[in-house]
Amino acid sequence: MGRENRFPAIAVLPQGLEEEGCQELKALGAHDVQPRKRAAAFRADRSCFYRLHLQARLPFRLLREMARFDCRSRDELYDGIQRALNWEQWLHPSQSFRVDVTGSAPGLNHSHFCALQVKNALVDQQRDLWGERSSIDLEDPDLALHLHLNRGEALLSLDGSGSSLHRRGYRAAMGTAPLKENLAAGLIRLTGWDASGPLVDPCCGSATLLIEAATIALQQAPGLNRSFALEGWADFEPELWRQEQTRARQRRRRDVDLPPLIGFEQDPAIADQARANVAAAGLQGVISIVTGHFNQQHLPSGQGVLVCNPPYGERIGSKEDLEDLYSCLGDFAKQQASGWQLWLLSGNAELTRALRLKAERRIPINNGGIDCRWLHYSIR
Repeated sequence: MGRENRFPAIAVLPQGLEEEGCQELKALGAHDVQPRKRAAAFRADRSCFYRLHLQARLPFRLLREMARFDCRSRDELYDGIQRALNWEQWLHPSQSFRVDVTGSAPGLNHSHFCALQVKNALVDQQRDLWGERSSIDLEDPDLALHLHLNRGEALLSLDGSGSSLHRRGYRAAMGTAPLKENLAAGLIRLTGWDASGPLVDPCCGSATLLIEAATIALQQAPGLNRSFALEGWADFEPELWRQEQTRARQRRRRDVDLPPLIGFEQDPAIADQARANVAAAGLQGVISIVTGHFNQQHLPSGQGVLVCNPPYGERIGSKEDLEDLYSCLGDFAKQQASGWQLWLLSGNAELTRALRLKAERRIPINNGGIDCRWLHYSIR
């Protein structure tokens, strides 16, 4: 498709992974990619937009821009929404919807009020047309609307995923403070691990880092086993969608032998959860989950990469126990992982000092509202 068929869109990204997100969008065919805070702006034709939903690993959401209009009051918001789309075509009363609002405009500073005004504009028009209205579904709507207000202008977009793209579908079993799948994928990309050596997670929890690493190495598309809101859009093209699904399936590498991917987990119940997640992702035989404390284990031969998201006291663990854990982890790395790289997600600088290692890189990352650092250590 030519340039005239491209439309503006936004990828909502984890804070700290904007540059990685831009690189991924470009690699999958997006044009005019520009980093934003917690997002990237780009242009895409419909094939590319479908492809991103199936293959992109880092976005939370992909938003397709549908309309812009002046918005300086509640009345302009109400009228602008009713005129923004042919709602008779896009939102039948049999379909549910959700409205998410970001930003603000004069007199429109409360996102909940703005969302209510959008809802009223739509259901009032539906009652006039059909005598009935759509229901609201916050979890899995048929049509997910996103409104951004800024400097007297409203931007209305459609969210192609419905529910967040980080939900791959393999993780029914989750630990106490799970790392979101898209953030895990971004952290793996930042390590530069290229499947040429082992990858080990000494505190693997739900095994999310290992699963995302394996799917990256195997080019296994994250969106093939779930549904998307865009499949119910008025202008959805089923044949184009099937072509992109076929393309995504064909990318899966089946002729590659990966190096060892191993997770150690002390809690037997959590280790069983991790194995269930590995199985649900179709990665049995690719990832090994070992029950037991990491200091009782041995690393595979060769030089590899340790990745770790240990507890940092925000949600799990007492300070004394965690200081012992970090001290033990530092000793384990120095004793067993000479020549390896260690990447550790830290939300507590005081605990990180207990490693007694010097970080070479400190990459700011936001993990569920917690200010963290993705720390890189070369073990000598």
